[in-house]
Amino acid sequence: MNLKKLFITGIPTAGKSYLAHKLANEVGGIAVSLDDFREKLAKNPDYKKWIDFYINKNEEEYLTQTSDEDKWADLVAQSEGLWPAFLEEIKKYEKEEKLVIFESVNILPHLAKKDLDFTGIVLIGDSFENILKRNKQDPRWGNTEELQELEAKTFFYTERPKYKSEAKKYGYEVFESADDGFPSLVANIMNN
Repeated sequence: MNLKKLFITGIPTAGKSYLAHKLANEVGGIAVSLDDFREKLAKNPDYKKWIDFYINKNEEEYLTQTSDEDKWADLVAQSEGLWPAFLEEIKKYEKEEKLVIFESVNILPHLAKKDLDFTGIVLIGDSFENILKRNKQDPRWGNTEELQELEAKTFFYTERPKYKSEAKKYGYEVFESADDGFPSLVANIMNN
């Protein structure tokens, strides 16, 4: 197992970016946001469909009329559609001597298990109230409080159990918050 790299995935607003940067600062590593990289893919016709997947929908209709199973299936399809580009980006850090921490909602545990030779963790959020608060501070999609609340409900009540289930199925640790995950990650890094 490659101990020079790890990934952090999980629901939006759970603290993935915060944890990646905090960990990188603690151990002298590099935090790589694949969600930021995803935006650069919008110019590539092979990936544009997946980048614009949610933006091209009527958000209120999608969030209120799509079943939880279909919402998860859409996230899986988007993640699998973007995965070849993510793997290329991850390979750019193959020879990096410092610890590299990749973070993204689209690193689903089944994809990581299949293609990555390093471990990771899954952040699932500690409460609906905190997820909603963070989503209002940094909206992911909607620009009204009603839409932001619908998004937060999807993140916490629909996506959260799916990420947790996948993490357990594929052997990745699950944490509710970045602060919960930080000590465990630092200990693992220092002991290896």
